[in-house]
Amino acid sequence: MTGADPGPDSDSVPGPSPTAALVLAAGSSRRLGEPKQLLDWEGRPLLQYVLERVRGLAGVEPVVAVLGCRSERIMKRVDLSGATVVENLGWREGMGASLRAGLDALLADRSLEAVLVFLGDQPEVDPAVADRLREAQAVSGKPAVIPRYRYARGHPVLIARSLWPRLIAGLKGDQGARNLFAAHPDWVEEVPIPSDPPGDIDTPDDLHRLRNRPRPS
Repeated sequence: MTGADPGPDSDSVPGPSPTAALVLAAGSSRRLGEPKQLLDWEGRPLLQYVLERVRGLAGVEPVVAVLGCRSERIMKRVDLSGATVVENLGWREGMGASLRAGLDALLADRSLEAVLVFLGDQPEVDPAVADRLREAQAVSGKPAVIPRYRYARGHPVLIARSLWPRLIAGLKGDQGARNLFAAHPDWVEEVPIPSDPPGDIDTPDDLHRLRNRPRPS
């Protein structure tokens, strides 16, 4: 018989879960001295550049940008088309508050099963890393999937919906979900990435280093 359904005993691997993207960009850029979201990066504001890369991920939607400090100024100068904006009024609390605000906004969409969390000051994140995280989660079933670069964990991080309420209730300060994942290693699947972690822009030296770093041809 041709065209038969392989049935439940097939060795096929399930595809990636319906996944949103969350871009955290609410900080004050205190150490940089100017809004990092508005820095020129390849001819457009840094946040716009990051969002364009995230929007290019196949099968990842919606894209949510979490803003906070100087949100009105950023919304006027950054092309946010294709992204939903969530304003984090508690941005002074740090990254944990931004992650809470973004996850809370995504909970209403019951079709979503996972979220990829990006940082708005990391323009060099490789989109292929996000694909690898989704594939790894489909195989392992672990609720948190984190890239392990050459010498450190980094972003993006994939978080399954089952953890969202726990994170919303437990996130505090500027550590994001790092402390909760450290306390629950059984939640986490690490994906080895044979490259340096993407650099973030916190200081003028960071900006200079990233702008002058050799790019792949």
